[in-house]
Amino acid sequence: MTGIIEVFTGDITRLRVDAVVNAANHSLLGGSGVDGAIYRAAGPELLVECESLGGCETGAAKVTGGYNLPARFIIHTVGPVWRGGGFDEDALLISCYHRSLVLARDRGLTSIAFPAISTGLYRFPADRAAAIAVETASAYRDGFKRIVLCCFSDASAALHRTVLEALEQRALRNPPQKPEPAVIERDENEIGRGR
Repeated sequence: MTGIIEVFTGDITRLRVDAVVNAANHSLLGGSGVDGAIYRAAGPELLVECESLGGCETGAAKVTGGYNLPARFIIHTVGPVWRGGGFDEDALLISCYHRSLVLARDRGLTSIAFPAISTGLYRFPADRAAAIAVETASAYRDGFKRIVLCCFSDASAALHRTVLEALEQRALRNPPQKPEPAVIERDENEIGRGR
């Protein structure tokens, strides 16, 4: 199964997917932006479960129930704060997407929605973050029916769409090569002997 990647502008808490990803802080105890919206929509049980998780490191991810969300699960990941690009910010953001997708796949989930991780309060450059989001999600299309990149603004969505269209155009120009069928060479004398 090879899924589609969708770019959507709107409220991630209303999406009907198996899991939504929360752009969380280290404490996993709620915050502002997407994090606060998810906590408010999910209800107080989310905080109780998150208190038992012991926080989360940057680039890592942890799973909780979805509670009052349409999504069955919430995958919490902590994105990097942008500090100029010299502190492994790209690798940490890639890790957020990668680990979230692996957690979802390992649970047999087939649809997932991501916010634009680290592009708000953490000031990660939006164009750079969009490229990381699209390219990492694209690497995991197999095994998912649907991957949604949920943006909070039309400008963010436009950046994600531009990267996605470029990636799709590149794939059309360079389709994956089908491997040549294996040729098995046999000695004429072996053919009648059941080998």
